[in-house]
Amino acid sequence: MIASIEPLGKHERRAFSCGVAALDDWFHHRASQDEKRNVARVFVAIDEELGVVGFYSLSTFTLAIVDLPPEQARRLPRYDLIPAALIGRLARDRRVRGQGVGDLLLADAVRRILAAASTLAVFAIVVEAKDERAAAFYRDFGFLPFPNRPLRLFMPVADAIEAMSRAKSG
Repeated sequence: MIASIEPLGKHERRAFSCGVAALDDWFHHRASQDEKRNVARVFVAIDEELGVVGFYSLSTFTLAIVDLPPEQARRLPRYDLIPAALIGRLARDRRVRGQGVGDLLLADAVRRILAAASTLAVFAIVVEAKDERAAAFYRDFGFLPFPNRPLRLFMPVADAIEAMSRAKSG
């Protein structure tokens, strides 16, 4: 059971394994460095018995308006770049597969982004899926693929606010 989702600190990370070597390596060896260098903010899901069972990273991002689907770009001012937030990495440990930890991590990341969006302009939340299975996970939550990069997906913040509002009332 997840006890908390909190900023990365001096957590024991060696036992964590999501099964994707690049994600495991980043989390074990570079997550703290990215934090210190202000490249990403990292948050971890803590299980009372297992320790760290998931993580995600957040950072700012800019979207080129030409990369957006035409129906989205049409509604925006003609700026070259549009502000966004990036969920750069999100993974859950193999030991908790099928327990909804990925869902909880994504919901927590979106909540944090929406809180920041009240004081910092953010048009969309962007995710980088490692493979088609991960892309399907994000699409299930309403993320849309970029036309020329199907493993990069986005959700307009307005849609995320609406989805969170429905979740609270439902």
